[in-house]
Amino acid sequence: MTTPHGAVQTPAFMPVGTAGSVKGATPDQLRGTGTQIILANTYHLQLRPTARVVRELGGLHRFMGWEGPILTDSGGYQVFSLGAINRITDDGVDFRSHIDGAPMRLDPGIATRVQNDLGADIIMVFDQCPALPCDAEAMESAVDRTIRWARVCKEVHARDDQALFGIVQGGLDPTLRQRCAAALIEITFDGYAIGGLSVGESHEEMTAILPHITECLPPDRPRYLMGVGMPRDILAAVNAGVDLFDCVLPTRNGRNSYAFTAAGPLRMRNEVHRLDAAPLEPDCDCETCRRFSRAYLRHLFNAGEMLGPTLTSIHNLHFYQRFMARIRELIGEGKLATITDEYPILSLPSPPGAAGSDRQKETSWTC
Repeated sequence: MTTPHGAVQTPAFMPVGTAGSVKGATPDQLRGTGTQIILANTYHLQLRPTARVVRELGGLHRFMGWEGPILTDSGGYQVFSLGAINRITDDGVDFRSHIDGAPMRLDPGIATRVQNDLGADIIMVFDQCPALPCDAEAMESAVDRTIRWARVCKEVHARDDQALFGIVQGGLDPTLRQRCAAALIEITFDGYAIGGLSVGESHEEMTAILPHITECLPPDRPRYLMGVGMPRDILAAVNAGVDLFDCVLPTRNGRNSYAFTAAGPLRMRNEVHRLDAAPLEPDCDCETCRRFSRAYLRHLFNAGEMLGPTLTSIHNLHFYQRFMARIRELIGEGKLATITDEYPILSLPSPPGAAGSDRQKETSWTC
């Protein structure tokens, strides 16, 4: 996938830099993990510092010191995650800021113009993402709004150097998904995202619906599964034909002493690590594993030192990028099915409290 700020080898995982920063990692550290492209969020950046400030300071790439590709979400996910402080109408969504309660409005036109000002390489249409389970009438209404809003976004979009992606909604209903996809394809977009998953459904439900969606999408355009997720969810989606992923799990879990490894997760506060001189993962070449022991990381967490969350987040980001690189390599060899032999974590269930592909509401997940 080619962008104005570089090419992206797919399938690819995008770390989440909601407010213009991937928590716990500098741009150089992100590059060191193998990260190609990152995600930032329209709602949060418009609250502070505002898109106008970012534009006047040279755009989002210069503002955050990241020279690679960036994708911005439209704020449609916040329609779901911040449902308690917003009001949805056919024209748009009125929010109360989660920071100070000040009124804020997002609609298809505003969301698109804000993303034009931010200057990301890929921007998203404004959509409605219902929670699951959802009754049929409400889901159909969300699909209708998503299609109407997508048309407005396409009309308002004013920059040829930005790709605009449509978002397919429809929950777990194959017919609604197919109808939404057909309408978006008729409008024509540079890529197509799959929204409305990892919002309450099980891994099995997500895996079952994905092929019904991807088979409707153009094979020559990128496909992006929003907010996913756990490694086994990513693998299932890759098998269904998905190219792009994003999720907060590597950094959110890293801040909460949860380290990903091929063999399975490690909880770094646990007593078992107190005298363990081994790295998090013996064959990992990330900065954390090259220099620090499990015992030291456990000490940092239990002492309340901020370096613990930083080092564990860097390892987790590196784990995800190594995982994606191995997927790409095995696809090229025609041997993707063998990846389960190398990654026992793929056979493990999601941690307690995780919903679907673990794209949780915007609250901390403490493991």
